[in-house]
Amino acid sequence: MNIESEIIATVVKAVKECYGQDVPTTMVQLQKTKAEFEGNLTLVVFPFLKVSKLKPEDTAQQLGEYLAQHCKVVQSFNVVKGFLNLTIAPAAWISLLNRIDSNPIFGQKTANEQSPLVMIEYSSPNTNKPLHLGHVRNNLLGWSLAKIMEANGNRVVKTNIVNDRGIHICKSMLAWKKWGNGATPESTGKKGDHLIGDYYVAFDQHYRAELAELTAKFKAQGLNDEEAEKRAKEESPLMKEAHNMLVSWEQGDEEVRALWKMMNNWVYQGFDETYKAMGVSFDKIYYESDTYLEGKAKVEAGLDKGLFFRKDDGSVWADLSNEGLDQKLLLRADGTSVYMTQDIGTADLRFKDYPIDKMIYVVGNEQNYHFQVLSILLDRLGFKWGKELVHFSYGMVELPNGKMKSREGTVVDADELMEEMISAARRTSEELGKFADMSENERNEIARIVGLGALKYFILKVDARKNMLFNPEESIDFNGNTGPFIQYTYARIRSIMRKAEAEGFDLTNTLADNLPINEKEVQLIQKLNSFESVVEQAGKDYSPSGIANYCYELTKDFNQFYHEYSILNAENAEAKTLRLTLAKNVAKTIKNGMQLLGIEVPERM
Repeated sequence: MNIESEIIATVVKAVKECYGQDVPTTMVQLQKTKAEFEGNLTLVVFPFLKVSKLKPEDTAQQLGEYLAQHCKVVQSFNVVKGFLNLTIAPAAWISLLNRIDSNPIFGQKTANEQSPLVMIEYSSPNTNKPLHLGHVRNNLLGWSLAKIMEANGNRVVKTNIVNDRGIHICKSMLAWKKWGNGATPESTGKKGDHLIGDYYVAFDQHYRAELAELTAKFKAQGLNDEEAEKRAKEESPLMKEAHNMLVSWEQGDEEVRALWKMMNNWVYQGFDETYKAMGVSFDKIYYESDTYLEGKAKVEAGLDKGLFFRKDDGSVWADLSNEGLDQKLLLRADGTSVYMTQDIGTADLRFKDYPIDKMIYVVGNEQNYHFQVLSILLDRLGFKWGKELVHFSYGMVELPNGKMKSREGTVVDADELMEEMISAARRTSEELGKFADMSENERNEIARIVGLGALKYFILKVDARKNMLFNPEESIDFNGNTGPFIQYTYARIRSIMRKAEAEGFDLTNTLADNLPINEKEVQLIQKLNSFESVVEQAGKDYSPSGIANYCYELTKDFNQFYHEYSILNAENAEAKTLRLTLAKNVAKTIKNGMQLLGIEVPERM
């Protein structure tokens, strides 16, 4: 039993003995004592006033006296208005440190066969362009969320839905066919996703030029600006050709399908390289080209059951007016599907593949309405988790010079960004003299770990719901709330531990309860202990930022302690043993916490 559990159990007994009332453990509210007061943990007394029928101060005094007498972890107490501040006995802190030390994954739960199955969808790329900075935030959030859900004792399936069909894919295909001259990743030396992205941009450039020419022509014929532009879009030969290609694809045209498969395979090879470099992966990948037909079948079945309705033009709709929403298109008049149809189909396939208890979609906040509607439709169609699906809605990543636009080729490419971060980490490390006595291979590996750690931490420390401004220079700083600062502290502790091991210091034995302990050491143990509740809260809130900021706070607290107290040159062997055990567990917790963010930590820097 830990410190909090012992206090809670004793408070429940105290209320029963002192006031003759049974109270639930949930009524016992413990919090960390404020810095200006003496004590480690504070009991909020106000919930017990109805049963005690005493003033807050008198109730706190009675409960404090009972705890001091009957709870061995409580050394002393003081009362401040309706708050009972408890000072915990030194032996209890040592016992807690031993408990933390004995568990390699302290603060985390492990799943079993009966644990809930959580499916998390993230990434969701289009096969007409490479991954960009927005995808980076999506993938990092999805991966971290999966790790956090696992740490809370869930079984997790990580999935991806690849948008591999549609007009946007045909634009790249048509552009390659017209202007590609047979170019391949091998012939150009380009990653496949980058090569195809070039043709998506090329299509847009030619299309814009065509629109400008047509608009000018129609204006010369007497149409106003708006009418001329509208007619230009309607009569664009290039767009008509792209639409015809889409129709051919839907009809199974062999030549179009062969081109589609070839170009998509180039993209998938490129994506795989990017995912590997980023350190993310998936247990199951779904493809829109498979799921959209499944979705159409589910919509048709729902239509037969009267869940949806068909308009005179043949289109199929869902009436959501009873839910305070409008009508939602599910199938166009020509029978083609929309994104909602695809998501229904994907859900159906997933439900057949896995006994899902919870479904989490990691998708940007511009899709909030879409997922509100999807939840209602899945519930109508009988998916048990439909009504309670979680849309992990996150904000956009912005740059100092504005938003990104794929069609115009102004995105921040994920591959280039990671390469630049690794190069920046190498430059910064060399400038600070951190690469002394290292081989070239070790320098490259540490630069990779630090560069990617800086990128990931900078993105994940921000509340996911907020838009964020990405600043590469700020992220690579070795001071402040950054990944490199936390990684450097971990490496520093590992250096201390190696020196202790070289001295023959044995840290495998359990610490004696009577070891002397100072207030700063107590605060570090208390901080380590809170990792358990931080992980639990991050799981409830779907919040990687909670883990990130805990890692920073723990790192900062350790550095303050290290500045004030020597570890290897402690005043005696007892103090040295205690501080080395503390340092070892700070390093362990930093490593485990950063792993929940998908961030590696180097053994030396």
